[in-house]
Amino acid sequence: MMKTKKIPMRMCVGCGEMKPKKELIRIVTDKEGNVSVDPTGKKAGRGAYICKSTDCLKKAGKSKKLKVNDEIISQLEAELANEQQ
Repeated sequence: MMKTKKIPMRMCVGCGEMKPKKELIRIVTDKEGNVSVDPTGKKAGRGAYICKSTDCLKKAGKSKKLKVNDEIISQLEAELANEQQ
């Protein structure tokens, strides 16, 4: 009998939906307070997950759930725009 592999689920800080970890973008804050995008999902630090949509990114920024500056948000928006093309 084959054992089914468990898919890790994470909640998007923008829309609040639970989705598979691989479908989301991880944003990490390290001990020094530097914020960066973590494409591998393995960087050390506090992480937040967000859908690959600009709507969720804007919602998370407005609701203050994603505590990053406007520079990081605009960088993420540019990356999302490139991915969706």
